[in-house]
Amino acid sequence: MFKEEVLEARGLVKAYDKKLVVDRIDLKVRRKEIVGLLGPNGAGKTTTFYMVIGLLKPDK
Repeated sequence: MFKEEVLEARGLVKAYDKKLVVDRIDLKVRRKEIVGLLGPNGAGKTTTFYMVIGLLKPDK
């Protein structure tokens, strides 16, 4: 019923000074879903979020 995808990101990659911080992240969000990014400090959660909303350009 609510399977319409409103956001899709595939293969997001980001590195800083040759240090890989996000490696090929895939993300799909469907209408009416609530999504959270979980992980330890330095795992790339904020970087991933910034790429998804367009504040940061992925390397790939």
